[in-house]
Amino acid sequence: MTTSIWWIRRDMRLEDNRALQSAAATGSVIPLFVVDPTFASASEARRAYMFATLHSLNEATGGVLVIRNGKPDEVLPAFATLVGARSVHMAADFSPYGRKRDEKVRVALEQSQIELVSADTPYAVRPGTVVKDDGTPLKVFTPFYKRWLGFLPEQSVDAKVRFEDRRELSEGFPAIDSDAHTRWPIGEDAVWARWTQWSSSQLQGYNDNRNIPSIDGTSQLSAPLRFGVLHPRQLLQHLGSSEGEDHFRRELAWREFYADVLFHQPETTWVNLQTKMNVLPVDTDAAAKARFAQFCEGNTGYPIVDAGIRQMLQTGWMHNRVRMIVASFLVKDLHVPWQWGAKFFMDHLIDGDIASNNHGWQWTAGTGTDAAPFFRVFNPTSQSEKFDPTGEYLRQWIPEIAELDNSAIHAPWELGLLAPPAYPAPMVDHANERLEALSRYKSVSGK
Repeated sequence: MTTSIWWIRRDMRLEDNRALQSAAATGSVIPLFVVDPTFASASEARRAYMFATLHSLNEATGGVLVIRNGKPDEVLPAFATLVGARSVHMAADFSPYGRKRDEKVRVALEQSQIELVSADTPYAVRPGTVVKDDGTPLKVFTPFYKRWLGFLPEQSVDAKVRFEDRRELSEGFPAIDSDAHTRWPIGEDAVWARWTQWSSSQLQGYNDNRNIPSIDGTSQLSAPLRFGVLHPRQLLQHLGSSEGEDHFRRELAWREFYADVLFHQPETTWVNLQTKMNVLPVDTDAAAKARFAQFCEGNTGYPIVDAGIRQMLQTGWMHNRVRMIVASFLVKDLHVPWQWGAKFFMDHLIDGDIASNNHGWQWTAGTGTDAAPFFRVFNPTSQSEKFDPTGEYLRQWIPEIAELDNSAIHAPWELGLLAPPAYPAPMVDHANERLEALSRYKSVSGK
């Protein structure tokens, strides 16, 4: 029997893990996680959740998970040589950084006659698989979704894994000074318990309830999906054909669509996919930076925007409907680059995924694939009244206005002298900024 390495990345689970199974097929397995120096740029909440999840995975393996620190292309060849492993097995990464890193690792391992085996992906369908009849990428979600359905795989059949105990080689888990991860289920058992509880009570009504931030209308499994505590193909096996289940399936497909877009056009991580939008005037001067700083504090004076930002700052997560409202406000009321908002989110989100996050921002900004038209400008007040009519979500995150009644809480400035003094007045007039946004769009559309 030989020794193989399971290089853990975005597949922090034991069930339905094809990279782990690939390693186990060759002999005993050493589970290895490499603490890449680039992780230092990830949000504290995301790193805290990641290491808490690794702790849980370590317990599930009997305490044999090995942690090593350093650049993967240096750590892996040295570690594999140290333990006599002839192969390293992984789930492929399709982010621009991940692809470059993995190529460096492959080349470095080859120099030591060690094979790098890509045996799985974080997606139900490998990015780059779903294409048109002529082999070119699909640029619109609905055609992508229809074809994507034809490629969905079956759940894997797990075989027994024999872990090799080399824990004495582990350099230990980094200390994380954050409790953000404690708000979320940690480890496979807890995540599947969350799915069972939520899906049994909420999945059938998902089509409508997913837009209401005050209720438990979304699965809140984006972080476990981000780190592979469960795999999308596992969730897909649990979905039937009801309206709610079909809509949940489509939301999983959106995640895969954005990964596919980024795979084909990695430059769109930070630049407009629709290059015609490059001429759209945006504000980047000192005044814009000051407005952005106020926005990042959750003190815009628009309750639904501030509630979302404060929710993210305190928990590492923001409700999806609110993410769209917040993004629209930044891009179309404050007129700053969407990239500022995308980075702000990545700096704080526990589920921060570069493809979903940045292309979600491009969707709102009207610069991406299948994007919402730029002239669709969310009114933060009417959105608040529609999706949080009783103000329950606002009261949870903005205590300064918690005592207001349902009619006043969405626009407290309209109370005039009776407005809560601890909460700021709107930093801009939405009606005026909407007109300004549409005026700027004329330089792109000519209309």
